[in-house]
Amino acid sequence: MFSPSSLVLTEDGPVQGFKKQSAIGGFDIDCFLGIPYAAPPVGAQRWQAPQLLESWSETRNCIEFGADFPQAANALFRAPHQSEDCLYLNVWAPQTSQHPLYEHGKKLPVMVWIHGGGFVGGSGSDQRSDGTLMASKGVVVVSFNYRSGVFGFLAHPELSAESELKVSGNYGLLDQIAALKWIQKNIAHFGGDPHKVTVFGVSAGSASISLLLTCPQARGLFQQSILHSPGAARPLATLAQAEALSIRELGSDIERLRSLSEQEIFKLTSLLNPKIRGLTTPRILRPILDGVYLSENERDVFKAHRQAMLPMIVGSNLDEGSLLTKDWAIHSLDDYIGLVESNFKAHSSDALALYAVQADEQIRGRVAELFGDTQFNYGTRLLAQSNSNQIANTWRYLFAKRRPSQIDGPHHGQEVAHVFGNLSSKVTAVVNDYDLQDQFISNAMLNYWVQFAYTGNPNQSELPAWLPYELDSDNMIVFENEISKQYGFRKINLDFIDQYFDISFQ
Repeated sequence: MFSPSSLVLTEDGPVQGFKKQSAIGGFDIDCFLGIPYAAPPVGAQRWQAPQLLESWSETRNCIEFGADFPQAANALFRAPHQSEDCLYLNVWAPQTSQHPLYEHGKKLPVMVWIHGGGFVGGSGSDQRSDGTLMASKGVVVVSFNYRSGVFGFLAHPELSAESELKVSGNYGLLDQIAALKWIQKNIAHFGGDPHKVTVFGVSAGSASISLLLTCPQARGLFQQSILHSPGAARPLATLAQAEALSIRELGSDIERLRSLSEQEIFKLTSLLNPKIRGLTTPRILRPILDGVYLSENERDVFKAHRQAMLPMIVGSNLDEGSLLTKDWAIHSLDDYIGLVESNFKAHSSDALALYAVQADEQIRGRVAELFGDTQFNYGTRLLAQSNSNQIANTWRYLFAKRRPSQIDGPHHGQEVAHVFGNLSSKVTAVVNDYDLQDQFISNAMLNYWVQFAYTGNPNQSELPAWLPYELDSDNMIVFENEISKQYGFRKINLDFIDQYFDISFQ
């Protein structure tokens, strides 16, 4: 039986959620699930920029997550169903009068989570990112869904022709901007400070943040960022490239595509999203260079230090690649050489020397390393390097804590449960697969993250010192069984990738 939350009057209408008691401190958290932040992108609004909501006068009960956009099933996601009508957000807000960090008349910092999922999956209702425990630390937590896959990133010449701006394809990114604008207008009603917003996310969510840092339309919508394993700084596809692939695979009749059902649209994903991802080449079904919202490759912007310069935490996991490449059909040495040659071309001999394979049993490990370095570790380092050029409050981490049952890892995304304090969420095949060291690291990361939201600096007296990032030392804090420091993580490999991109981006 739900105990109703406080009634909140948003700019669109009144909403009411439910109270939930935090496991820490015993504070009541007001939970609002499934608040719409834009009109449903259905019917004629499929493949359109998000539209303004129609307001309502009757109290809207927000006690259940909004739908996930249609995607492959995943047990970590707990939305009640899937639908194109998916533009909903969730708010976890401590009752400020109860909280010891509350200062009379002041609003609380806001932490906005952008989920991952490779731009083809994911959910704001992922059990790892439940905001209850984080909110008990004295912040307002928000998560939201955005369109992905064919629903969120289909570029097509007929769609571009219909657009006033003559572009198409970045609908999911526009959803994110719409959610951030909703937060600016409404979060004060939940006790949050719209001038103290920290966006944080993982994988595609983190890649989105890196792109939003370069996007003029996102300026001023957040003041700080935390990027978990950002898929950043690789070449982006152009609008023309994305349109050409859509014509080739889906045909020119956009009205036929509009007539398809949600599930028929979802089934088109494989036509635009290859099973083996290019390591150094553009991907189509994700944000693209449309010339309006994204005008330059983010790597060029980062190299010139022209992105929005804000306090930043950025990091990656020790084993980013093995889980995400486990199903790749790369079994023989010839397969492996072909993968390397298709991605590094004239420089493939250098790549093969650096990621050397002497026997077939080494192939899987080298593929994982190549994937992790090109997709996540390189972008992580470049963001830290670029941001620290102008912002002293730049902090880098490496997450290296394996769960007790693991013989490899930690895999991509496994730090999320630690950051939110949701260790019992199932991230391996073993239920409740965590130990005292996991609890220690989780508590530390949660407190570092919240302290950063408050001050732009994660350090507090109860935790080991975390030094700001310095280019010369390439320093980072390491979260393993204990908290330590490391310097120059995978430097030779990341230097090679940087040099390759210097040539290939020209």
